[in-house]
Amino acid sequence: MTSVTRFLLERASEPRLKEPAPPRHIVDVAFQCAARAPDHALLRPWRYLVVEGEARHALGELFASACPETASEQEIEKARRAPLRAPMVIVGIAAPQSHPKVPEVEQLMSAAVGMSFLGLALRDAGYGAMWRTGGVAYHPEVLEGLGLEPGESVVGFLYTGTVSVEKPSVPRPETKAFVKAWRGPGRQEGW
Repeated sequence: MTSVTRFLLERASEPRLKEPAPPRHIVDVAFQCAARAPDHALLRPWRYLVVEGEARHALGELFASACPETASEQEIEKARRAPLRAPMVIVGIAAPQSHPKVPEVEQLMSAAVGMSFLGLALRDAGYGAMWRTGGVAYHPEVLEGLGLEPGESVVGFLYTGTVSVEKPSVPRPETKAFVKAWRGPGRQEGW
């Protein structure tokens, strides 16, 4: 097994993150890795925002403002504190462009793969990452507050920092649970 395969098999989301955040030179390399995502026609249909320091509090206020009127004070406070779960939050944004040969869905997938590569690169540098979405990723007030343009969407919020507590390994399904051999129209069988 190659080191890349072993690395992928050991990948895990890390919900317990603390200071320090990855330094800028590490994050820059991670962004270079994200830019290696498959990208039909080289449209680069993604961009990122880095939120750290006091800006995390402003992001928390934006999340809190997106809570429904029926939200309890506890739910609003949880939304407000969400960006403080890590010293850095990277917002992945899909920025699809009109193209005759590249449908929007391919561009969204490219942005998602870039987020995955970003998280893997940060992990390889010794930092933890947790990719989150939730209702705030789709709320119009949050999208406006983040400065998204019409047609753009949030792919996710990548929380990153130093892992504070190693979590137990999560069991993964066996390949036979999700892989079949295709034998022709309407014909699938076990792998």
